[in-house]
Amino acid sequence: MRNKWFHLVVALVFILSFIVSPTASAETKEAEVALRILGTSDLHTHLTNYDYYQTKEDNNVGLTRTALLIKQAKQENENTILLDNGDALQGNPLGDYTASVKKTGKNHAVYRAMKYLGFDASNLGNHEFNYGLSFLDEAIASAGLPILNANVYDVNTNKNRYKPYEILTREVKESNGNKQEIKVGVIGFVPPQIMNWDKLHLDGKVRVEDIVETANKFIPEMKQKGADVIVALSHSGYGSATHEKGMENASYQLTKLDGIDAVLTGHSHDQFPSGTNYTHLPNVDAANGTMNDTPTTMPGVYGSHLGVIDLTLTKENNKWSVKNGKGSLRAIKDIKGNDEGLMNVVKEDHDNTIKYVNQEVGKTTASINSYFAVVQDDPSVQIVSNAQKWFMEKELKGTEYEKYPVLSAAAPFKAGGRNGVEYYTDIQPGTLAIKNVADLYVYPNTVYGLLVTGSQLQEWLEMSAGQFNHIDVSKKEEQQLVDTKFRTYNFDVIDGVTYQIDVTKPAKYGAKNEVLNANTSRIVNLSYNGKPVVADQKFVVVTNNYRGSNKAFPGVKDAQTIYSGAKETRETIVEYIRDTKNINPTADKNWSFAPIDKQYAHVNTVFESSPKGQAYIGADSPISYAKTEGSGFATYKYTLPLKAETTTPPEQKEPTVEEKEETKETEKPGLNESDGGKDVTKEHTKGTEEKELPNTATPIFNLLLSGLILFVVGSGVFLYSRKHMTSNE
Repeated sequence: MRNKWFHLVVALVFILSFIVSPTASAETKEAEVALRILGTSDLHTHLTNYDYYQTKEDNNVGLTRTALLIKQAKQENENTILLDNGDALQGNPLGDYTASVKKTGKNHAVYRAMKYLGFDASNLGNHEFNYGLSFLDEAIASAGLPILNANVYDVNTNKNRYKPYEILTREVKESNGNKQEIKVGVIGFVPPQIMNWDKLHLDGKVRVEDIVETANKFIPEMKQKGADVIVALSHSGYGSATHEKGMENASYQLTKLDGIDAVLTGHSHDQFPSGTNYTHLPNVDAANGTMNDTPTTMPGVYGSHLGVIDLTLTKENNKWSVKNGKGSLRAIKDIKGNDEGLMNVVKEDHDNTIKYVNQEVGKTTASINSYFAVVQDDPSVQIVSNAQKWFMEKELKGTEYEKYPVLSAAAPFKAGGRNGVEYYTDIQPGTLAIKNVADLYVYPNTVYGLLVTGSQLQEWLEMSAGQFNHIDVSKKEEQQLVDTKFRTYNFDVIDGVTYQIDVTKPAKYGAKNEVLNANTSRIVNLSYNGKPVVADQKFVVVTNNYRGSNKAFPGVKDAQTIYSGAKETRETIVEYIRDTKNINPTADKNWSFAPIDKQYAHVNTVFESSPKGQAYIGADSPISYAKTEGSGFATYKYTLPLKAETTTPPEQKEPTVEEKEETKETEKPGLNESDGGKDVTKEHTKGTEEKELPNTATPIFNLLLSGLILFVVGSGVFLYSRKHMTSNE
């Protein structure tokens, strides 16, 4: 009986399995969708293929060209989301024209262009804040698409100043034509450092939280609100392998987070995936465009590339998940033409910008270019310094600060590097227009004044000297003079004092303001009016708000702010040129490289610049052209100056008390003298040892005699002990 019931149950289960299985299979059967995310970043108002500085076409830039790639990518996959990652409203004369002439962000040409192309959302980059919060508010209110940021908060309400994220509901198709619905969450981030960079506009109004901490805060909320996929718009470079609170470049950290399925990055004006970039970081797959198995792209600058992230989504039990993903780039150099529809959308702003930049402000008697501005004192930087100094001296008249010498800090902004071989100032003799001033000074910075001491001035220059690699005088092979990872806008040349940079010493500070070698000093022979600068001497240094408000930059962070206004540096340059009328762009050569000993004449230092620089190499220049590389950049040789005579041994006598005191004094910051390639931290000890050489004959004789006596005594003791031990045996 039991066997009968057993067989009956088995039979029923077998029959039910055929009935139930199709239903269960229908519930668990996977749906699969290919979702494509397209992204731009760091457009910097390059809406068209036009160079407003040179007033000519430039097919290496322009959203009107990127638009063709966007349309092509959409045709390949209709399941597409189109996003922008910020730094869109500022960066070339079109952005300046909008802010300074139109004076409103309403109906901004950039957002009109994005709306025309069907962008689903845009992030805020750090340069969106350059023109102030009111201008930005006007632009956002009239944008016609979601403008996002999650980590900027209103200081009064402690609430998000902007919309932190957007959840986009989209109908998508499987390969078999079946329709599905997915919800894509998009969240935006900006570097916390905007509080320093745009302090004038932001201080007391907003605060900025850490990027990673903010992401961890909002990911669960976005999931709770139905986001099937989360895309991070991170206006932040990839950065390092470890997280530091408040870090500027945190995109690599975002790729580690559970819940983030794709990351579109920018800010660094770089490309990923591309070549070997970022492969030094753990778990980077450049071939597939992933970091920590998260697909990610960084699409260059000015519309040069389109980022493409392809995700394969699977749906099981009514829940979507990312099966796999891949990041890639497409370059506009591989296409021809423009999107004519978009050209018409921005035509009025484009034409008005051309008229604006061609307004005359003065004349120049010689060419002005920045091809060699990083390796020698240069007219393109000198003009900015002259204008700043001219302005500040007028502003300080009748104030308590009038008594202090005014120095001027300026840096070479357009110096190739990450922005390409065409990114140099090149102004020909003749009429100077607003476009030329914008070419000299590309940022909408404002004038800033600091009261600094001699020791602070020294540290400021030490930080700037990090622009150069450490040159090993013992090597004969080629050495790169310039550290291309050090941003040239941090290479401040301070005019009004004279100094030399000793590149045979290691840099004191790194590119992130960190101390690398606390006991070194590259800045030598720092002088004012022919006299050494002393530690407590005071100066006024005129700079820009970006530098002056930076609380991390050595020498600047502890300085006293004495002037902070809304006057743009470019306005100051225009006024200076108009006042001067005809300028003679000549560098005063207040800085140079410290000479090295003749025995190191074999040192072979090189740097890169545009091949166009060849035309501007003077007859007695230490610069000579070597070759043009496949990258388009040219390699130039720089011959470091040699000392007139080789170093002679110090006088062979015991130093006096006064000499010892002088030795101590030379170790103070700012008062070191160049030693032609020897280690400055060991020089004084070595000098003292050399001066004791005449007294060594007698001590050496005594030492030898003592050693002989000890040897004889020791031998006797040894023989006696051995004999004694033998007798005991």
